[in-house]
Amino acid sequence: MRIVKTDCEYFIFLWTAYKRKVRIGLAAALTEEEVFVMLGLLPGIGCLDRNDSGGGIFMGQNKDAQVNLRKVAMIGCGFVGSASAFSLMQSGLFSEMVLIDADQERAEGEAMDISHGVPFAREMKIYAGNYDDITDAAIIIITAGANQKPEETRLDLVHKNVGIFKSIIPEIAKRNCQGILLVVSNPVDILTYTALKLSGFTENRVIGSGTVLDTARLKYELGKHLSVDSKSVHAFIIGEHGDSEIAAFSSANVSGIALSEFCEMRGHYAHDENSRQIAERVKNSAYDIIKKKRATYYGIAMAVKRICEVIIRDEKSILPVSSMMHGAYGLEDVVLSMPAVVGKHGVETQVPIPLDKEEIEKLQKSAETLKEIIRDVEW
Repeated sequence: MRIVKTDCEYFIFLWTAYKRKVRIGLAAALTEEEVFVMLGLLPGIGCLDRNDSGGGIFMGQNKDAQVNLRKVAMIGCGFVGSASAFSLMQSGLFSEMVLIDADQERAEGEAMDISHGVPFAREMKIYAGNYDDITDAAIIIITAGANQKPEETRLDLVHKNVGIFKSIIPEIAKRNCQGILLVVSNPVDILTYTALKLSGFTENRVIGSGTVLDTARLKYELGKHLSVDSKSVHAFIIGEHGDSEIAAFSSANVSGIALSEFCEMRGHYAHDENSRQIAERVKNSAYDIIKKKRATYYGIAMAVKRICEVIIRDEKSILPVSSMMHGAYGLEDVVLSMPAVVGKHGVETQVPIPLDKEEIEKLQKSAETLKEIIRDVEW
């Protein structure tokens, strides 16, 4: 038996073994997509045609239809952008990351600083670039925009950041990018709507980070309240990523047990008051953090990493991302956060979780708040 010596031979060996369904060592534990990601390390391999339903390696003839699953672009190198870039470097999801900022020196500095951590992580090319460098990126992340100040709501940022997006999105659109557009800048629901309208991308390929972080905060608070692992808590924040967000307690559960029932198991009976306090703490988390340290960035950086994982690995996980609504709960032509199945093609389908009457009314009110803002925006 010949020993596989080089990295190149090893990855080809794994791929061949997987395709032949040979149950050997590491190949037996890997999905096709994971082996594909590993193979993306090899020169000339790692392009996927987004129209290819097979999900395998595809060296397309049409360059415009290709994306490099090992490449990510970050537009905006402020607190959120740089923290997200650092998180992605540590994740090992990508082998190439381009950073773009209106301040070129800032982008260069962040690229240098993060690159110096590569010897402690997986090999990765990190550099400051321009819009011509994003054409084959699998995911284009936008964190650019004005920061939220103390006492300022996310919706207060609308006109400043819509103006910034009017300069960014056309640059992306005219390069015929085929990757997923992930909007993180606030107000994320309005800016995701803006990106969708200005880019011409199909709706599934334009995603906002939405209430992924808010939902994590809710799970954290519930886990702490109940003295249980937060990963065993299943609950969502829906609607606007902002002051009108809704904690969907009626559908919340802990490993299949209704939240109210589990609370009583843990000695908590004041359901309404406890729920109100937890929802308020979640909603006000960003304000509290901004008041204390002027910005929030670590939590959202982890949320960005998680969304990227779901897309690149085609996990088809259910995340409360911002996407266009088409009739569910009576909502139309508004972007807000609802649980959705997310995979390599972006949003596959929204998941209409059961809500009680009060939650539906609050959701509709949240949507109307966003629509009023949209009507005032000049496109």
